[in-house]
Amino acid sequence: MQVFDSLEDIPKDFGPTVVSVGNYDGIHCAHQKLIQSVCASARELNARSVVATFDPHPSRVLRPHGGPPLITPMERKMELLGEMGLDAVVVISFTRDLSLMPPFEFAEEVLYNRLHAIEVHEGFNFRFGHKAEGNVERLCEFGHRLGFTVVTHTPIVRGELVISSSNVRAVVLGGKVAVARHLLGRAFSIDSTPGRGRGYGTRYTVPTVNLARYDELTPAIGVYVTEMQINGEHFQSVTNVGNRPTFGDDSFAIESYILNFHPIDLTSNTPIRLSFLHRLRAEKKFPSPEALKEQIGKDVIRAQRYFRLRDGLRRTQKV
Repeated sequence: MQVFDSLEDIPKDFGPTVVSVGNYDGIHCAHQKLIQSVCASARELNARSVVATFDPHPSRVLRPHGGPPLITPMERKMELLGEMGLDAVVVISFTRDLSLMPPFEFAEEVLYNRLHAIEVHEGFNFRFGHKAEGNVERLCEFGHRLGFTVVTHTPIVRGELVISSSNVRAVVLGGKVAVARHLLGRAFSIDSTPGRGRGYGTRYTVPTVNLARYDELTPAIGVYVTEMQINGEHFQSVTNVGNRPTFGDDSFAIESYILNFHPIDLTSNTPIRLSFLHRLRAEKKFPSPEALKEQIGKDVIRAQRYFRLRDGLRRTQKV
């Protein structure tokens, strides 16, 4: 997959494209289905399959203090897009000037002139141009004038929820990580590095790995069954997301107890991917470190049961 860091980097002889433009935060199941359609159509039309996305997220330019936390920061988003079979991804720098571009100018300059689109795929609620005045109906009109067709994708529903980035974000913020997994098609995860803890895990309860500060989307405060990927290995874990009230002054942290631990090399720069599988309970203040340790033992037993059931189901499905 080629990556272009701006529209200007796209070669003039790049050829015709089947393209989709959007934030693509989360690369959830609806995104995946749309991208699969882009790739399939590009093969049929002998064109290049392209996704154009924005950096930073437009809300962080339009609402500097009110933008939502990202489900997938740019590095993770690019990794996921790279697994989708696309020919190219274009990262468009979102600026105030771009936000002021009228809808037709966006269609003409970005989609037609720069991206060489012959077919454009967008979700039913796609908005573009100054003040989000453009929608898929207007995009169809512009495409007729400029010479590209538009494919509109209808919403996909799982349970009672439309699959969307806002709904993924809402269920994660509510601690419903199992629901998020159904919307994403994979476990919700965060990428970080080891952080410096306050030593309570080792001194008073159980050995833990603390994550460095993470400023994007995290689940609601509570205790979760998780899985950590470190140095290419997968470790089963129980993770507390919260303020550790048992030890006095609140101090937000994400710390994990590794169930199948063996000595591993960790530095402050070691990448860690923490995937959230199931919520066990809310965080609470215990009367003593000993009571907390007892509760952690119960959490571990429940987590081990979760992994036994999961792994048993996987073996059954392979038969």
